[in-house]
Amino acid sequence: MSANPFAESVLIPPLDLAGDLRAPARPRGLVVFAHGSGSSRFSPRNRQVAEALVAGGMATLLFDLLTEEEARDRANVFDIDLLAERLVQTVDWAKTRPDLANLPLGLFGSSTGAAAALKAAAERPAAVAAVVSRGGRPDLADEALPRVTVPTLLIVGGDDEPVLTWNREAQQQIAGPAEMAVIPGATHLFEEPGALDEVIRLAAVWFGDHLR
Repeated sequence: MSANPFAESVLIPPLDLAGDLRAPARPRGLVVFAHGSGSSRFSPRNRQVAEALVAGGMATLLFDLLTEEEARDRANVFDIDLLAERLVQTVDWAKTRPDLANLPLGLFGSSTGAAAALKAAAERPAAVAAVVSRGGRPDLADEALPRVTVPTLLIVGGDDEPVLTWNREAQQQIAGPAEMAVIPGATHLFEEPGALDEVIRLAAVWFGDHLR
């Protein structure tokens, strides 16, 4: 890595998906973000989380899981298998870059992106070291959950029903260590005062503990 913090626009093969890679001088790990339905790499909430993780010593990658043409078809936005495939391709790409290959890698998924992250973790257990889900739909990962062996943190708003129920049920199916953190009074987008700050704190601790 560069001696100084840097930002780089990247194109992820084989479809040249656009991504934004940021890293501090000596990153301790790499966190790849998978945004939720209808969002993009410009998601303000994910960018806020990413900025905090970079400040805490992690490299981050936000990228678009679909091409512009694919994104016009709303069915693709909810195609978890397709999104997971793109995430796997991105993990594989990161492991080919000399400056990223040796960094422990974590996945941060939001909404439907959390299901894609869990499926990708099941497909690449040797490459993915940890998963964090923010307001996620882990239930949509269905048959992949018993194959998820990496440490997983499910962060859910206390007022986000029925997502709260779906996360509790999914937690019981995940094979590896799975913890659930409920933020009291928070809804699906964590827009309440202090809610996203708590998401950031929890994610930073989880990745700090497991990306070693």
